Amino acid sequence: MAAKWIEALTGSLEQKKQYRQYKARIEALPEPYRGAAKAFERYFMYYGGVTDGDTLITMFGDFADLWERAAVDGTPVRSIVGEDPVEFAETFTQAYGGTRWIDKERARLMKAIDAATSQNGKETTA
Repeated sequence: MAAKWIEALTGSLEQKKQYRQYKARIEALPEPYRGAAKAFERYFMYYGGVTDGDTLITMFGDFADLWERAAVDGTPVRSIVGEDPVEFAETFTQAYGGTRWIDKERARLMKAIDAATSQNGKETTA
């Protein structure tokens, strides 16, 4: 019972556990994979803006899988990310179509403009 109450306030405890596991997986990578993965993770936080915890956990799990496999195979970082790391990062995050923070902000903006420009269904002018 207490766990459900805590989760209602703080979010899923299972997702937090999975996120900590992801972070440990990234920390365990050898260089240069660890450095590259951390750089992409930072970019994902700014660009990706995924707000759905399940989607985020899935994305990070797949991301850790990618780097672990590359480290085992000895695949060079540039062979994975190509010449444009930004394009790689943005393409990678687009594959995870969960709700993003910008979706919420777009809806908020539209609602605010609708409220500001209409009164009882009629657009008002200044």
